[in-house]
Amino acid sequence: MGEVVHKVSKAFDDDAILVTDVGQHQMMGSRYFNFKRTRSNVTSGGLGTMGFGLPAALGAKLGAPDRDVCVFIGDGGFQMTIQELGTIFQTKAAVKIIVLNNNFLGMVRQWQELFFDGRYASTELVNPNFQMIANGFGIKSALVDSRENLDAAIDKMAKHEGPFFLEVKVEKEGNVFPMVPAGSSVSDIRLE
Repeated sequence: MGEVVHKVSKAFDDDAILVTDVGQHQMMGSRYFNFKRTRSNVTSGGLGTMGFGLPAALGAKLGAPDRDVCVFIGDGGFQMTIQELGTIFQTKAAVKIIVLNNNFLGMVRQWQELFFDGRYASTELVNPNFQMIANGFGIKSALVDSRENLDAAIDKMAKHEGPFFLEVKVEKEGNVFPMVPAGSSVSDIRLE
């Protein structure tokens, strides 16, 4: 996930607006996306819910039409506001949508792994064909399912004038660190 975020940032010369949904990619975005100027990070900061990212990215692009806007979303969060592709289609807002797909509600799965002895409940996802959905809304798309295809797909997205949907298959059970367990102090931070 971090590699994807870093390469997208570089493809936009570290000058795009970063928007994140809620989940593991939110931490990856904050950690690996670089910024050249202020007003470049739109995130709920832990006070939002899954589904925040896509409508927030649309708002960021409409509010700053001269800037590139890249939104990072997990596959679960994307499904919660997928209908906003219709608004993007109607407004032609050139939002760059990057879905980091691990076929899980990743952050929930991470907590279940670390604090509930790996007893996963309702976190594994069976996803639809996201490219077909994006294409149905007239949004160009690409799928990356191997590291070898990542650079070319990001370059294609960065050069595209309009909205673009990039789905990147990432490690199914990857974790994000550091993290502070619920109800703990910062001195209880987990690094693994």
